[in-house]
Amino acid sequence: MKKLRRALVALSLLLLAVCLNGCGGSEEPATAQKANYPERPIEFIVPWGPGGGADQLARLVSKEAEKELKVSLPVINVPGATGATGMAKLLAAEANGQSISVYIADTHATMNTGKATWKLEDFTPICIMLKSPSYLFVKADSPFKTWADFEKAAKENPGKFKVGILGEGSLDDVTLSYLESKGIKVTGVPFPSPGERYTSILGGHVDLLYEQAGDVRQYLENQQIRPLIIFNEERDPAFKDVPCSKELGYEIYLPQFRSIIVKAGTDPEKVNILAETLKKVYDTAEYQKFLQDQYASKDSYSGPEDTKLYLQQELDNMKALLAK
Repeated sequence: MKKLRRALVALSLLLLAVCLNGCGGSEEPATAQKANYPERPIEFIVPWGPGGGADQLARLVSKEAEKELKVSLPVINVPGATGATGMAKLLAAEANGQSISVYIADTHATMNTGKATWKLEDFTPICIMLKSPSYLFVKADSPFKTWADFEKAAKENPGKFKVGILGEGSLDDVTLSYLESKGIKVTGVPFPSPGERYTSILGGHVDLLYEQAGDVRQYLENQQIRPLIIFNEERDPAFKDVPCSKELGYEIYLPQFRSIIVKAGTDPEKVNILAETLKKVYDTAEYQKFLQDQYASKDSYSGPEDTKLYLQQELDNMKALLAK
């Protein structure tokens, strides 16, 4: 009996020690799990087709981020519905940091035009990686030599001229609606495929193209297209003879931004790990060269909290424009 009693006491002490080290220590396993994040590849969703600005950004970021995170970030193109198809894929995934997505201004604009099936609370911003003003371009041999030429012709022929845009409810669409309120009515023609949109102007399918200069850099360098107007508060030194919208009396800017997001509910520590990694990517020489080639703003980057505020501000700006 004494031996049995001693054995039971020893077993109780052993169980107590195990419990003290593990049972009450939910913090320790959780901390270890967070410290090991990520342990497997992170799905990188691009809600657009291959070859566009968002796709180029994702593939460069993926390559550089892999060096920091020590896992691969396979890029998955999920085009459709001005980014809504890709958003649906992200929001259908678990909020565990294993799926991230590019989120751009065009998709963001659909929240104010009744096209979005989500709200700000459904996702968590990690950062903004690029901001860039938009332009209206014409073919190099277009009869419109200046913005004044086009403005006059458009007012005299409402709806006659076609503009290649990304999609309904996009930033492009909002800008064209604004111009219509100023007497410049054009017809927006959606091209969800970046390649088709870029070349639509060369093939004569449209008269103008709404786009960022970096996305069509090769056509600019080959002198196949040229800008008529930049939607910005100041001119771009790269196109010093091109007027900005502000000096022409058009109070619309709405810069294109390309951010990276995760599903709402993702552990804040994982969000911070991703944000720190992407900031390191942003600071690399290769990414800075990419920004230069994209004619992007020098102050493009913002972290999780600043990006959250910026997204709300942009919604408010677009809402005010649409109200006018």
